[in-house]
Amino acid sequence: MPKSAKAKAAEHVPPPLPEPLAVPVADAHTHLDMQSGTVEEALAKAAAVGVPRVVQIGCDVARAHWAVKVAAEHPDAIWAAVALHPNEAPRIEAEEGPAALDAALAEIAELAVSPHVRAIGETGLDYYRTGADGVAAQQRSFRAHLRLAKELDKALVIHDREAHADVLRLLKEEGAPRRTVFHCYSGDAAMAETCAAEGYFLSFAGNVTFRSAQPLRDALAVAPPELLLVETDAPFLTPVPFRGRPNAPYLIPVTLRAMAEVKGMDEAELGRHIAANTERVFG
Repeated sequence: MPKSAKAKAAEHVPPPLPEPLAVPVADAHTHLDMQSGTVEEALAKAAAVGVPRVVQIGCDVARAHWAVKVAAEHPDAIWAAVALHPNEAPRIEAEEGPAALDAALAEIAELAVSPHVRAIGETGLDYYRTGADGVAAQQRSFRAHLRLAKELDKALVIHDREAHADVLRLLKEEGAPRRTVFHCYSGDAAMAETCAAEGYFLSFAGNVTFRSAQPLRDALAVAPPELLLVETDAPFLTPVPFRGRPNAPYLIPVTLRAMAEVKGMDEAELGRHIAANTERVFG
């Protein structure tokens, strides 16, 4: 049945502010540059519900520059992460050639030395949107980011979509950085146990609340609290009951409370773990 005009309009209405968290936590992965409103408005709404800091992800050269700039302007509320998104690497190579990809990686490396940059990411592999002809460029880019994170001793933020085996293989071949995060964790419970054994952090987003996401909840159930992070990946992956409406850092409490229910933990107890973990990774 086609949606009514009223239903379509409702999709663009931001959800209401949730009850503030008992323990403040950070949004470990967001894209403020893709959200409506000003940065200041986003930060104010987030702080009002117990989300005093966000990790702003720059996933191409231009967005990486913006991430560093906005983190410098808001040092108490924003940490930056910079990288080429997995889908960006094959696009650059296909449109501009291998030298252009090398130049883009070099520019990311230059930005990464800023003290406002706390992580290299999001990098990794995405076999959902990139065909077989782009795999080599993705893997080359991922290896370069891996080495950069280790060289600078900064966290590595991984985007892994339908590429679990190769992501884990490259981490083993290159040697993982001391702090490695699987952003918007997408594996199953068995993979979560593998990641935990390696000390990798697992960051869960609003899709853990989706009805179809039982495998994610199973993974969360077995993940150690001392390796958990929470994120929005806003403006994407708005948690239930607001799915389909704009996501933003102020909705972190909705996802954290859903995570606490899955873990059978008190909200504050899980919040203390996540706050400490976020500081260990990015602080």
